[in-house]
Amino acid sequence: MYLFLDTADIKAWDFWLSKGLFYGVTTNPTLLERAHIPCTLDQLKKLAIEAFQRGAQEIHLQTWGTEVEDLVRRGCAISAIDSRVVVKVPITLAGTEAAAQLIQQGIRVTLTGVYAVHQALIAAALKADYAAPYLGRMTDLGQDGRQDIISMQRGLNGVNSSTKLLVASIRSVDDITALTQETLDTFTVSPAISEQLFQVDATIDAALAFEKAAQS
Repeated sequence: MYLFLDTADIKAWDFWLSKGLFYGVTTNPTLLERAHIPCTLDQLKKLAIEAFQRGAQEIHLQTWGTEVEDLVRRGCAISAIDSRVVVKVPITLAGTEAAAQLIQQGIRVTLTGVYAVHQALIAAALKADYAAPYLGRMTDLGQDGRQDIISMQRGLNGVNSSTKLLVASIRSVDDITALTQETLDTFTVSPAISEQLFQVDATIDAALAFEKAAQS
């Protein structure tokens, strides 16, 4: 089981990475914008250093550009930051070509922005490390997000692919528990969902009772 923290907010990293629960961090240009961090190579390098200092074993940083050459150039620069960096690439036509070139150079890649079942097979064909489906957004579009992601996993299993689904855009803890029953084991969650993991009233009450008994 692998959990990633889906934010570029370093204050959230300070809190959550210290808990020992998260394997790493995922970011993208939208999350950088929300955290008021410029999307530049220098800033991505600083972010990676900050994440590793806080115990992250892996960080996913996204390349950008509309041309294949730009995606590859920035992807190579991002990968060169550290061996624990995985380069995220949108699963567009240009992004797929760029991802193929990066993978041929031995660079670890996450194909991101996955919405359709067949896109997981594209990732498998490229032998990408990860494919990131957006569960909540898929459901917003009227898809059966959970079932589509289960179908993606079955497709990967069917072709014996080593590509892992890194499920993103999770809206509730129930999404995680439902998908783990279908052999999925890698998720990236926001700080808000991280809090939900520990919002179990019976457990909180039990802990308070234990503490009261210990002090009696």
